[in-house]
Amino acid sequence: MFGDISGMMGKLKNAQQKVEETKKRLNTVLIDESAANGTIKVTVTANREIRAISIDESILEDKEELEDYLILTLNKALKRAGEINEQELAVAAKAGMPNIPGMDMFK
Repeated sequence: MFGDISGMMGKLKNAQQKVEETKKRLNTVLIDESAANGTIKVTVTANREIRAISIDESILEDKEELEDYLILTLNKALKRAGEINEQELAVAAKAGMPNIPGMDMFK
């Protein structure tokens, strides 16, 4: 009915391995983002881990402004990281998936 079950299981294992390799590689993909006025810069990985935050001294006196810019900048960076993460993992998963009729989940 399903053909070579062991072959499909091997392909699924291969897909899982590709996804794990991609996750490791995404730790090395860095996304830099900065506030509109350039006072805050953040670097995150494509796995959504914060690697660096740089804050200009001129903004340290205004706590609310600092918090606002920090939140906005981190959210922009994490959104970009999430998009890259999802795209890369989808490609890795699709590349290793067996061709099962009616299971075209990754178009």
